[in-house]
Amino acid sequence: MAPIIASRLPANGSKSKQADSSSSNIFTIDVGGQLFQTTKQTLTQSGPDSILSKVCNTSDASVPFIDRDPELFSILLSLLRTGNLPSKAKAFDLQDLVFEAKFYGIEKLLVNSQSNPDQFEPFNLEKALILNLSGRDSPSSICTTPYGSVHVAHGSKITSFDWSLQRKSTILTQFTAVDSLLSLSPVVVAAGATDFSGLQILDLDQGFLKETLYWENVTRSSSTVQSIGASPDFLFTSFESGRRNSSAIMVYDLNGDFRPVIEIGHCEIFGADLDSAIPATKLSWVPSYNLLMASGSHSGPHGVLGNIKFWDIRSGNVVWELKEKVDCFADVTVMDNLSAIFKVGVNSGEVFFSDMRNIGAEKSWECLGDSQKPINGKKEGLGCKIKSHGNQVFCSKGGDLEMWSEVMVGSLRKNGTDAEERMFRKNLMGRAKDVGGSKITNLDFGGNKMFVTRKDQQFVEVWQSSVRGY
Repeated sequence: MAPIIASRLPANGSKSKQADSSSSNIFTIDVGGQLFQTTKQTLTQSGPDSILSKVCNTSDASVPFIDRDPELFSILLSLLRTGNLPSKAKAFDLQDLVFEAKFYGIEKLLVNSQSNPDQFEPFNLEKALILNLSGRDSPSSICTTPYGSVHVAHGSKITSFDWSLQRKSTILTQFTAVDSLLSLSPVVVAAGATDFSGLQILDLDQGFLKETLYWENVTRSSSTVQSIGASPDFLFTSFESGRRNSSAIMVYDLNGDFRPVIEIGHCEIFGADLDSAIPATKLSWVPSYNLLMASGSHSGPHGVLGNIKFWDIRSGNVVWELKEKVDCFADVTVMDNLSAIFKVGVNSGEVFFSDMRNIGAEKSWECLGDSQKPINGKKEGLGCKIKSHGNQVFCSKGGDLEMWSEVMVGSLRKNGTDAEERMFRKNLMGRAKDVGGSKITNLDFGGNKMFVTRKDQQFVEVWQSSVRGY
């Protein structure tokens, strides 16, 4: 039975207090037999489409009645008043608050109070929760949304956890394993595999395939997905031909039913020149420069070689390019707000920094770790992950995590001109019981949470600040 929303007249039939105070801002509402007094401004914080806004805008002079739990309403009323849940909310199950917030139409406010990215405290992260997955397959790829929900590919399945991490759902895909996964909305993802043709757009809420995007290569063979990226307007996909002798990056219009916009970086392998067609295995949009960073590498007779290219998608041209030969990247990330690129060297395992404002200089990379460490050919950085979030860079080393932060910006004289000196400091993350374990395979951020997966483990670790709102 649907909850009752009605108006109650006083027993004596006289005008209610609501009518007496109609010219004032004070508003009285009856929830489950308990009277609450608040202001119209507070109730309208719920948004124009919510029940509470409609109730306080009614011309009826009687006290409105809503047949719901008054204790839960008192928690949500505090949320409307302050933007945060009160401490007494800890006595309630979060899922009950979610259902109640949905009824009143204020779930978005609840999400903001619990998953606000501004609440992310990088120096205070602890392993707080484990999200278990069904089956025996370990996570192969993960992606997140800004409000803290997470989608996890494991085997042929994709399991989704909502922002509260209380509800999960799983769909079965056509892939044997998903290698690339990107969230396009809270319920829609782009998914691809290195052994299955086409980029698939999946509706995880309804559990169906919306569309499949292909790259028409000159060999007319299948086109497998190597990586996926996105900007607010475009979807980027790195394709490689099934014969592995050609590759390209396709740009699609996110606001135009995935209409192809431009093909960039189309290259073919000629003879034994393997460097001529390295597919991009990581795509990152750099908003302040309006450029797409594409990076790719391969292992050859002379070690691991690769390149990092910055594409202007309007012209289809490369603006900057870094060729990696000495200590090629195992992984690379770009930090837009600090105009910096970071990599972890595949041979040394050390973190390197490059200032985007000085790209093209003779020495592009500066080692943030042990710059005197000899390169012994052991590939100590193989499999390491690096990712920027906020003003920090997070790097996995085996089963451990380290974080790099810029701690001082000064100036010095170089060649008679003023130049910036940038310094970064390393911090080891987690409590003693959190560190170590199996090798980290995926690292991502959503809302105020960090998500970590490990080799041969059938779960996702959730790291949060030790001081949480709920």
